Amino acid sequence: MLKIRVCEDIEECRRIWELIWPQECIFDLWAIRDCFARAFNRPVKFIAAEESGKMRGALALSWIEEEGLFAQFPGETWKGKTWLEQNKIPAENSLVFSEMLAALPGRTHLRYLTPESIAWDNQSIELDETGYLFYPGQYNYSFQQYLHQLSKKFRKNYAKESSLLEAQGVSFRHDNISDAEHIFSMNIEAFKENSYFSDPRFLNAFENLTAWLHDKGLLRTTAVIIGGEIAAVDIGAVWGSHYTVLAGGTNPHFAGVAKMINFHHLEWSCEQRLEVVDFLCGDFGWKERFHLTPRPLFQITASPAGFAISESIHTGMSVNCEV
Repeated sequence: MLKIRVCEDIEECRRIWELIWPQECIFDLWAIRDCFARAFNRPVKFIAAEESGKMRGALALSWIEEEGLFAQFPGETWKGKTWLEQNKIPAENSLVFSEMLAALPGRTHLRYLTPESIAWDNQSIELDETGYLFYPGQYNYSFQQYLHQLSKKFRKNYAKESSLLEAQGVSFRHDNISDAEHIFSMNIEAFKENSYFSDPRFLNAFENLTAWLHDKGLLRTTAVIIGGEIAAVDIGAVWGSHYTVLAGGTNPHFAGVAKMINFHHLEWSCEQRLEVVDFLCGDFGWKERFHLTPRPLFQITASPAGFAISESIHTGMSVNCEV
């Protein structure tokens, strides 16, 4: 018989997560989630489904007091919406899925769910947000082959912009952890109170994240230096053959530098023969123009009385939004 139980002890929740969660991307690692959990300190409530001594499914929740609802663990929010992507609801079958949803303790809003997480739902599905990926293998790991599938006009405009930058002297610096601080200051300067990093909790979470990635040898920082001045910085994580660009900042005095650093990521991923580069959700006016591959993610708005798949609008972090 299927048994549903609720766990509110963080260590027991960790054991549940590490036992059943698929390890498919950087966001599936408990340590990554814990960086945000320690900063936001939300109460946890995991719903676990067990049968015959085996874990059959789990639903990881955190209580968002100011919103009056549960969200995907660890409940890191900005203006009421979560940020971590590729969330999952591991469930062995449709019964497990429905029983866990039926056990929801209150109003719930789960975002950025992968298609596999809602495979057991037979209701109509609507888009939450669209993520954007680059697959170097599609271009035989040739950056030049990739460039030539872009429009001539786009390439011509970029060549003009990059020439102006290169005339000032361009160099790239990698894996200098101190460069991460420039991302935070650039982002706050550009977006003021609309920057994620204006929230001390989110800033602390990213500082935790950067330190953990650096300690584990997974951090990749990329800085563009123009005329001796830092013009752009990105933070990324390399996990296996996956490269995730997590956050970035640019100096507005250097027009075109966002294109330059994004092309640098793509060229490097081809050289390294990586499987995929994840630029996360939100187009910000450039990802489709770069012909990145869209990937839909979904959400569930739920209550103890039932649930529905519904559409939302996300005001996410800008990652190199200057184009």
